[in-house]
Amino acid sequence: MTRFEELIAPHLDAAYNLARWLTGNDSAARDVVQESALRAFRFLQRFAEGNAKAWFLTIVRNESYTWLKASAGHRWVTIDDDLSADETAPAHQQGPELSAIHTENAALLQQALCALPPAFREVIVLKELEDMPYKDIALVVDIPIGTVMSRLARARALLKLELLKLHDHE
Repeated sequence: MTRFEELIAPHLDAAYNLARWLTGNDSAARDVVQESALRAFRFLQRFAEGNAKAWFLTIVRNESYTWLKASAGHRWVTIDDDLSADETAPAHQQGPELSAIHTENAALLQQALCALPPAFREVIVLKELEDMPYKDIALVVDIPIGTVMSRLARARALLKLELLKLHDHE
């Protein structure tokens, strides 16, 4: 097994997951992961020791933002970090009604998550879907750990508001 396969291959699913949530596009996510893997391969000698997942997801994050900026053009908006921060599947099937409720809830959650600005979406995805520790999220997103925690709290609050808006529109 090559060093690249050893360090990067185990994290390809996480990379695709992050790219998919940031770009909102399957095709773009595949392109972003492919470009990220190529970059990781090219710069593998620069990676000494440490957290390979965080290093690779940082590359994926940067490539995702490059794609977003290129596709958004003049509509690109950055997030101010100084803003104050004041679905699970059932373990067993319980009938078609419950299944429909879970499917509807998952769709609403996905819609609400996609409505969040990328800076908030990425911390939710890395924490809740990839189960990364705060310190690793801080490495990937390149912000202090305290900012990770406050951004995550704000992201959760925004997600809750989005879910309430979507529920009210039904």
